[in-house]
Amino acid sequence: MNKQQLSYKIEKVRSQLVHASSHEPLSSVKMQQISHRLDRLLNKYDRLSQQDKVY
Repeated sequence: MNKQQLSYKIEKVRSQLVHASSHEPLSSVKMQQISHRLDRLLNKYDRLSQQDKVY
């Protein structure tokens, strides 16, 4: 997956998180799952960005 595709997925999950936050308590399982998914995507994006700096 390239950075552009990853960026698109990050924005999609971020939107899901914002939408869910208006309907769910912040400590709900659903919010935790979406937040965890976003964290993994952001970490992956960061690793790709670090690789770009090395090369």
